[in-house]
Amino acid sequence: MLDLINDLLWGKVLIALLVAVGIGFTVASRCVQFRYFGRMFRILGASQAFKRDQHGHLSSFQALLLSVAGRVGGGNIAGVAVAITLGGPGAVFWMWVVGLMGMATSFLECTLAQAYKTAEPDGTFRGGPARYIARGLGRRWTWLAGLYSVLLLLTFGFAFTALQSYAVATSFGDAFGIPVHVTGIGLAVVVGLIIFGGVKRIARVTEVLVPVMAGGYLLIALVVLGLNVTRLPDVIALIVNSAFGLEPAIGGGIGAAILMGVKRGLFSNEAGLGSAPNVAAVAYVPHPVNQGIVQAFSVFIDTLIICSATAFIILLGGAYDPAAGAGIDGIALTQASLADHVGEWGRSFVSIALLLFGFSTILYNYYLGENSLDFFSHRNRTLFNAFRLAIIGLCTWGATTDLGTIFAFADTTMGLLALANLIALILLFKPGLRFMRDFDGQIQDGVKQPIFDAARFADLNVVPAAWEIEPEDRERAQRAAAAAPASR
Repeated sequence: MLDLINDLLWGKVLIALLVAVGIGFTVASRCVQFRYFGRMFRILGASQAFKRDQHGHLSSFQALLLSVAGRVGGGNIAGVAVAITLGGPGAVFWMWVVGLMGMATSFLECTLAQAYKTAEPDGTFRGGPARYIARGLGRRWTWLAGLYSVLLLLTFGFAFTALQSYAVATSFGDAFGIPVHVTGIGLAVVVGLIIFGGVKRIARVTEVLVPVMAGGYLLIALVVLGLNVTRLPDVIALIVNSAFGLEPAIGGGIGAAILMGVKRGLFSNEAGLGSAPNVAAVAYVPHPVNQGIVQAFSVFIDTLIICSATAFIILLGGAYDPAAGAGIDGIALTQASLADHVGEWGRSFVSIALLLFGFSTILYNYYLGENSLDFFSHRNRTLFNAFRLAIIGLCTWGATTDLGTIFAFADTTMGLLALANLIALILLFKPGLRFMRDFDGQIQDGVKQPIFDAARFADLNVVPAAWEIEPEDRERAQRAAAAAPASR
């Protein structure tokens, strides 16, 4: 039954909706993910991006790293290998397409999450699909917001936490001979010390962890590319030709390439899934579009950079034979491929990378689960602490358990999660465009940093208390407005 539902969701329904939302918003927004690509770096380079906010808020940069911590996980190492094994090299091309279109989808969902966020007493914010469904679509759609929260809790809070623990423990066991229960217990202890500190402690940890883990992985990928630079054009040609069936049947042919590329691409970058908006909403930004732009960049980092790094490590190595398929798949294929390039220590490197990726993703999954619970029972500390204990238990249990059935269940709940969110995004298409056009209009008027005036969007049911602009930003906007007539 799970296989039947997954085939329907992933093989037909979600592909159609992802294409509709991704391409539709790309066209309607005049390619916002490309128009504002350079602005992504300017937003992150703003004065408050890399230092503690004096008002107690999390910065846009911290929210980005928290998002990358979740997007960059086992899917970037094992998932890409599975996609290539089952769909052939052409699956990588369709992962790229999903990533480029997903940048627009992520822009839309994360802009909505910011616009409809609510303020917390500690200076952080809460938001995400459940809140933009409930506030943006009204009372008649509260049931969809509740269903989304339940699916988010089941998928990320429980299933994916156990799966990440399993992937880390088995990889460490294969590489170093460490018993899986030892890895599980160690992971549980460290995770527990962090999650009991709340989202601010999680953000501080990811500030350090994400640049180290992503930077180290990209560095080894650049070494591999340097060692095989003359073969790179041939590999790119293989990827493109396989994507359109121009190579002899590899993997499962063009249909499998598209299916695996879309499925693993979404699993990896989560654009359209609605998970990333939950953490995109935690930051203070002067305009919701700011975080939409930054989160589009997060998809670019995940799919176009990290996933591509894994794909090139595999396709440039000797462990995978495009003509005959691979005798190994998943994490073992990535390990064998890197070992083929740099020696046996490459296997250990992949295991350590997976540990860091999996660890950061568990922290991210925890926050998604907490945000789901908060939707039903606002700031219930007893409930939060019980969930934290459950996460610690899942880290230990997941490391020692065969999770084949849970993986199939998680695929189903993730598909339903995406379906609920994509329906909401289609219904909230116009408000999303309205927020974007407000930002565009201020840019066209010469405002370097647009300011969101919640009073102008009262008809859209945004929360004014969540949009108290910091004095520095207000003064900056007033100076820019005063200088604008003179400049003209």
